[in-house]
Amino acid sequence: MPLKHSFASLNPKQRRAAEYGVAEPDAACAGPLLIIAGAGSGKTQTLAHRVAKLIAHGADPRRILLLTFSRRAAKEMERRVERILNKAQATACSSIPWSGTFHAVGARLLREFAHLIGLDPAFTIHDREDSADLMNLVRHQIGLTEQEQRFPLKATCLAIYSKAVNSGQPLDRLLKQHFPWVTAFEEDLRRLFETYVEAKQGQHVLDYDDLLLYWAELMKVPELASDIGALFDHVLVDEYQDTNAIQAAILLALKPDGNGLTVVGDDAQSIYGFRAANVRNILDFPKQFKPPAAIITLDRNYRSTVPILNAANAVIALAKERFTKDLWSDRNSAERPALVTVRDDAAQAGFLVERVLANREAGVALKDQAVLFRTSHHSAVLEIELSRRNIPFVKFGGLKFLEAAHIKDLLAVLRWAENPLDRMTGFRVLQLLPGIGPGTAGKLLDRFAGRSAIELLASFHPPARAAEDWPALTLLMQQLWTKAAGWPTEIDLVRAWYQPFLEQKFADALVRAGDLDQLAKIAAGYGSRQEFLTDLTLDPPQATSDEAGKPLLDEDYLILSTIHSAKGQEWKAVSILNVVDGCIPSDLATGTSEEIEEERRLLYVAMTRAKDELNLIVPQRFYTHQQARSGDKHVYAGRTRFIPANICTHFNRATWPIAGESRVKAPITAQSIDIRERLRGMWSKAS
Repeated sequence: MPLKHSFASLNPKQRRAAEYGVAEPDAACAGPLLIIAGAGSGKTQTLAHRVAKLIAHGADPRRILLLTFSRRAAKEMERRVERILNKAQATACSSIPWSGTFHAVGARLLREFAHLIGLDPAFTIHDREDSADLMNLVRHQIGLTEQEQRFPLKATCLAIYSKAVNSGQPLDRLLKQHFPWVTAFEEDLRRLFETYVEAKQGQHVLDYDDLLLYWAELMKVPELASDIGALFDHVLVDEYQDTNAIQAAILLALKPDGNGLTVVGDDAQSIYGFRAANVRNILDFPKQFKPPAAIITLDRNYRSTVPILNAANAVIALAKERFTKDLWSDRNSAERPALVTVRDDAAQAGFLVERVLANREAGVALKDQAVLFRTSHHSAVLEIELSRRNIPFVKFGGLKFLEAAHIKDLLAVLRWAENPLDRMTGFRVLQLLPGIGPGTAGKLLDRFAGRSAIELLASFHPPARAAEDWPALTLLMQQLWTKAAGWPTEIDLVRAWYQPFLEQKFADALVRAGDLDQLAKIAAGYGSRQEFLTDLTLDPPQATSDEAGKPLLDEDYLILSTIHSAKGQEWKAVSILNVVDGCIPSDLATGTSEEIEEERRLLYVAMTRAKDELNLIVPQRFYTHQQARSGDKHVYAGRTRFIPANICTHFNRATWPIAGESRVKAPITAQSIDIRERLRGMWSKAS
């Protein structure tokens, strides 16, 4: 079947985007292209068809660079491309070797070019927790914990460092805008960050930010930039609105003339400013080139009903700056989104429970319903009510796989084996043994400079409490450092060595053992320890033992999620909590017009997750916790500024409970009730 028949499923604008600049019969390197892909507009399908079209018309898959924001997205794109080509009986494509996240591709390039830029190709990669621990160690070593004023904690220091690196902002300006409470420590922070960088370089480790920073610095060397750019005829980037300053600079250095460069995204869904994502990257993309990049807009929505889209379009139309785009659909419905006013948090929970159960009775599974909120703690009252009513739910936001202590323990052993100079991983491994604390571990690691790690462990005399376990650790590390067992047998050795410590440390050791078994299965799919550690650090799976609130016995459950976590998802029925000023927009994100505009986009993203039903809940008052001056209190709220009176016609206005009804339980009045006798009697035979 000719390839053109597989394009029959695309609408005209999707087809134009997929075919843009692809000449017959050769795949030419067309000028830069920006695809503005609205919510639910078939973005992934369009991009996959573009890649398939390029390959079918002569492009070498090995010379295509496909950048996404998750490994899963890259793999899904590859699968779709392969299906399209196979269905069309066109050129076979088993894989696109250069597809993955910015960080994963950066790590691969840095290993290949390490010898040219002063890097050890065997560098290891610290995850966020490792980086914070190293930051804390350096913070202590240079005396910043001994000041009269309380110096920022390690997490804050790392957040400042990461934001400065990824945004490209000068430190003084960044502190004034985002961390005003630590401006007095500017010079100390500069000293801390300089020492932190020296520590990483001395230990041959990189953190997440380094993978982009070093790649960007590499691209500033004209000869190297030319060599790397020449590796790729086509560069395609998904979710371009989520890129930061470094990522945008890397792309422009890869393809300075824009030839062969395609970026896909939606400025209206740029909501990750807290990660240093910059909406200006997509807004300014066309004018980065001469002539400007071509723009193709995908505005047909395949997800939501017309009334939902009309309301969402009205909200985003009030944005100060955007690419003009009004989503449309042929999914007609008489039901407009509901704008529901409730009394308070309790009434909000009561309404949502009633709505969820009514939908379930009407045949909408719990999994097809979602409750979204701006901040995780906004769902606290609802969670209590759901538990009381025995309604199972999953709340997105549990610990990630690599943040689980038992996983970090096992990986630390492998990382230390990969790089004996990685002080933080060695520090963690040594302290697994009873009797070895920070002092002993630190003294041992201090002796590593210029000495054989194997000889040092073998000759070290541990404290008495660690003496029994020391020979097993020494033998294990000898096997790992010499690679005597080979991969992936090594992970089985570590797994067996760690099992007694797992049972000693954790009450739920059986559940956590399942995670370690899963880790071993994942490891078996990699050809080397280095490849496994790199890939797992950059794109971890989810942990079975750390998911927040996942029911163990129910096959159906309601979805609770922050709006940020919900991006890219869809449900038949969606409800949004606390659509009031102070929550949306958050009162912590109204300092600048840019922050307010991002909050508007956040509401838009939440609204466009809904297929058939959308409820926006407006409590007249809600409970706030730990206010700086007045403590916990009820706050009276007004409807979000993003839904002014002139666009309320797009919503069904309602109040709950309906006048004359009282579905929220009345408060308990003080009474003298002695229940002790009843509690005693419940154990008698008569009862």
